[in-house]
Amino acid sequence: MNLRRVGTLALKEWRETTRDRLFLVLAFLLPVLWMVVFGYGLVLDVENIPFTILDRDRTALSRDYLYRFVESRYFSYQGSLEHEQEANELLEQGTVRAVVVIPEKFEERLLSGFPAFVQILIDGTFPVRTDITKGYVIAINRAFSQDLVVDFLVRTRGMARQHARAFIQPVQVEVRYLYNQEVKSIWGLGPGLVMFSLIFSTPMLTALGVVREKERGSIINIYSSTVTRLEFLVGKLFPFVVISTCNAMVLWGVVVFLFEVPFKGDLFFFAVASLVFVLCCTAMGLLVSLLANTQMAALIITLVLTTVPTFLFSGFITPVSSLSPGAQIQAHLFPAMYYTDIVRGVFLKGLGFDGLRLKLGILILYTSVLLVLGFFLFRKRPKA
Repeated sequence: MNLRRVGTLALKEWRETTRDRLFLVLAFLLPVLWMVVFGYGLVLDVENIPFTILDRDRTALSRDYLYRFVESRYFSYQGSLEHEQEANELLEQGTVRAVVVIPEKFEERLLSGFPAFVQILIDGTFPVRTDITKGYVIAINRAFSQDLVVDFLVRTRGMARQHARAFIQPVQVEVRYLYNQEVKSIWGLGPGLVMFSLIFSTPMLTALGVVREKERGSIINIYSSTVTRLEFLVGKLFPFVVISTCNAMVLWGVVVFLFEVPFKGDLFFFAVASLVFVLCCTAMGLLVSLLANTQMAALIITLVLTTVPTFLFSGFITPVSSLSPGAQIQAHLFPAMYYTDIVRGVFLKGLGFDGLRLKLGILILYTSVLLVLGFFLFRKRPKA
């Protein structure tokens, strides 16, 4: 392999990339825009749920019960209602997601030793959010009920409040969140977005760069030259690898400084793993370029073969362990899953080569297979 010819091809590709404004935007700006848009738009935290109140009792206990919803960071108080019909209208319009209805004689029944019933109307349009909202309601209701029992024991038996609370709740659970102490969705999504942005932009950049030669007819110059197949591929793909690797480090900065996700691992290991993944994505783009003859076709094929499977099977949104057995098999056939595990392990768990060597090894093997396959399928000269 002649390094001078490789360098000439790489310089030519770099000049073509920087000369084309649209291609320049795709190369440097698209990954960051993709990261920012998804980082701010893809919010999985269920907070500030808009709700309203219909209090038919209007007593001290009913106000105390409702106050717990108003003061919770998980709910956003939207005012009180006078009639149940108003609640139905607000739920239908989507103005509120929940309505708390306190019946008459709420306080009277509780002070008399009888159970009181509260109606919670929840918009079930989004099932996952609905289940989480229901969990919040159950937790608030349980805390209120326990406080009532504690007050009763303190008042009737003269027990200390601490002893009364231990009496009604002999088994207490202390939950400690590991790796994501604040339980913020962006802490888990941010590292995954590095993977998602790279696997979206890198194959597309490579595929469009190679197909562009076909579309413009300039690839005929390569066919008629003495440049070997290996020299052409290395010179052609080298600028894309460098650009995408730089993008990976820029995306790291966006996650750490803009989204404030803690980075607990080794930056050098992250860079090495990202380089391997970039090479894998570049090989995927090369394979796409062999299937397409126009840039539009290359774009569509890239979106279908990379973005859709990655979103579903990489563990980006849903953990792979939660997928069906068939889906788990598909997940292990895509490199995105391994890189997702790597970036999350490096960011949140502080893992390095010792903890992630298997994932990195599989990713290297996957990359090697794709590069070799792309090399042998690529033809420097078209068939007669």
